[in-house]
Amino acid sequence: MTAPLGVHSEVGKLRSVMVSRPGLAHERLTPSNCDALLFDDVFWVDEARKDHFAFCDKMRDRGVEVLEQHDLLTEILDQPEARAWLLDRKITEDHIGVGMMEDLRGWLNELPSTALTRFVTGGITVQDLPFAPHSMFGRFLGPDGFVLPPLPNLIFTRDTSCWISGGVTLNPMHWPARQQETLIAAAIYRFHPRFAGKTKVWWGNPDQDFGPATLEGGDVMPIGHGCVLVGMGERTTPQAVGQLAVSLFDQGVATRVVACQMPASRAAMHLDTVFSFCAQDTVTSFTQVADQIKCYSLYPDDKQALRVVEDPGHIFDVVQEALKIDSLHIIGTGGDAFEQEREQWDDGNNVVALEPGVVLAYDRNVHTNTLLRKAGIEVITIRGAELGRGRGGGHCMTCPISRDPVE
Repeated sequence: MTAPLGVHSEVGKLRSVMVSRPGLAHERLTPSNCDALLFDDVFWVDEARKDHFAFCDKMRDRGVEVLEQHDLLTEILDQPEARAWLLDRKITEDHIGVGMMEDLRGWLNELPSTALTRFVTGGITVQDLPFAPHSMFGRFLGPDGFVLPPLPNLIFTRDTSCWISGGVTLNPMHWPARQQETLIAAAIYRFHPRFAGKTKVWWGNPDQDFGPATLEGGDVMPIGHGCVLVGMGERTTPQAVGQLAVSLFDQGVATRVVACQMPASRAAMHLDTVFSFCAQDTVTSFTQVADQIKCYSLYPDDKQALRVVEDPGHIFDVVQEALKIDSLHIIGTGGDAFEQEREQWDDGNNVVALEPGVVLAYDRNVHTNTLLRKAGIEVITIRGAELGRGRGGGHCMTCPISRDPVE
């Protein structure tokens, strides 16, 4: 039976998840372009594909339905309406320039859906074109230039959309290299039979310019009891957090949003790089950064839309109180100071729970995984040598579509 859409906790039984395997976009990562595409290093792509396949298999072994984003996109691109909707938004003069639109659109219109998915996600170079580009843009790029840039960060499906209770947000991303990703998620939710007509959008619209109001799913944690944690840092701004909170309150989705102000640090790129849940009363955390987080609780207010209360305690005191639990167990990053910094960099605290007390984690984070196991957490390891180069672990690489609540 197909699991109902909706995510009601961070650790309840995971029923269905969306992932995105490594592909053409990662084959086009080079030392000279990886910084602009937000990667610190390049993948050995064949090995990364194998590791990602094994990652998905380990979720399936525990009864999780794994939906692959490239496959979902290919399926909707067989629909003329879906193909037109997506290409109308990607093939524009703002992105392609003047003089190439007609030729490019004509070629893409005729491509088989599998090939179109490959190019939409992996990028199009001048050499890929079956026609000689006569536009100024085409000549400017040279043979290896990108007519459409690759989207290697699609592998981090957590960020572009996030399910909260029975609906989803379509997130305006911070960096230009990622802003086109949300279009793909939006197209899937709009046109794929698994989602079409069943998906409520709480906030976000890829047709709208949100300016500095940016939000990424790695900062969003629907922890249950009507509470949603949202990190504010490098990629999620107070402007977006306020809008999200008002929308959730207006639609009766949440009663409290905790805005977590993080320090300006690469270790705090997203809230889920600082800590992630292993069970309802257990988290793993890089405490050196978590100790610096300042929290503000947002509540609905009839007069001012939002009532803001500064939380005086530590973030984990706030989480414990919001979850109505007696204590919250904190499992820090393992090893000495050097090993802790290395394992946090390798996403030791970015685990994804398959059910309470069962997590997927990179094998390379030996010290942190050992501490988790000693605390009674079942740790299922996946290879992190290649996938970890993207600076995202199991939590980053999964967009939960259906997850049970935890009482």
